[in-house]
Amino acid sequence: MKLEQIIEKLDLKLETPSANVNVTVKGGYISDLLSDVMAHAKRGDIWITLQIHQNTVAVATLKELAGIILINGKHPAPETVKKAEEEGVPILTSESTAFEMICDLCKMGISGIR
Repeated sequence: MKLEQIIEKLDLKLETPSANVNVTVKGGYISDLLSDVMAHAKRGDIWITLQIHQNTVAVATLKELAGIILINGKHPAPETVKKAEEEGVPILTSESTAFEMICDLCKMGISGIR
């Protein structure tokens, strides 16, 4: 499924307008520990987190993730948006809780198992 479809269906806000959202989301991963994401997330995953700092962009770039979804009404720090724009990493925001977001993504066919 394309990231742009997920954005539309889940009414997510794109915080990085210049980032490419015409990418395929192959799976999902949720964690607030950067080392955990580096160890376990897979290329093409959408990452769900509460972390708003720019190190998330570095991890997303390193792991070639499809994007980052910030939950619970969190918004990225300004320096995070700047870094994400430079790296082309889509950052999305939602008022949903982690549980709600995972349920919604699962209903759409996005899985953490692949």
